[in-house]
Amino acid sequence: MNLISDILKKAWFCRAFEKKLFTLIEQKKFKFPLYLSAGQELIPATFSCLFESKPAIFGQHRAHSTYLCYGGDPEALIKELLGRDDGCAYGMGGSASIQSKEINMFGHDGLMGSQVPIATGYALSSKNFTISITGDASAEEDYVLSSIAWATKKKIPIIFIVEDNDLSILTEKKVRRDWEMVDFAKSVGCEAFECTDDPRDIEESFLKMKSMPCLFNVKTNRLWWHAGAGIDEEKEDTLKNITKELGLEELEEIAETKNEVLWKKFL
Repeated sequence: MNLISDILKKAWFCRAFEKKLFTLIEQKKFKFPLYLSAGQELIPATFSCLFESKPAIFGQHRAHSTYLCYGGDPEALIKELLGRDDGCAYGMGGSASIQSKEINMFGHDGLMGSQVPIATGYALSSKNFTISITGDASAEEDYVLSSIAWATKKKIPIIFIVEDNDLSILTEKKVRRDWEMVDFAKSVGCEAFECTDDPRDIEESFLKMKSMPCLFNVKTNRLWWHAGAGIDEEKEDTLKNITKELGLEELEEIAETKNEVLWKKFL
């Protein structure tokens, strides 16, 4: 219970952070697009609690929760989103290119899936444990697929995490392809697992991992728009469901209170 409680605390803090951003976007407080991670928080919250050593982190555009779960300073993220030069990317990265030397997180350059070959090259040259996080759409890029194959050939210490929300902006995966990432990874000899974003499912798959490289395709839901603040349709919310199941509803209120105190410094 201690592990899942720690995971849920992280995830609810991320959710409260994103809910605040949702409201502020509606109020037009930002000058550039924000990519919210609501609905997908359990993936970084869980993996960050499972890893025994701190990885080098190569995230994608939807990375607020990644940054927060791996120990990023929330005040530095707020400053970044407000365009201040003391933000985590000096006010120049914005929502899509979050970086942090403190947690060894490298900012995304905006090219779909480019973090995967860059992460692979980093892990190859440094021999450091590395994670590469991508979505199900950018995972389709040719240089992503060849990077997984190359990492497998060279036995590189990297884990590929696919946050599979089944959407490329609004286009469902079934329209785009007839294959799955786990099947591709296995076809080139890379160990691979598919699971839901329930922390217990992720942990079960993680404990089966025998070696790196390894790929985890995690089914999840993006609750809000691709960018900005909006809701197309109501989707299953794993975080709320598990919290209710375990009787830990107070974690949501605690996170909301903590975030309100945090944001008062800036608004």
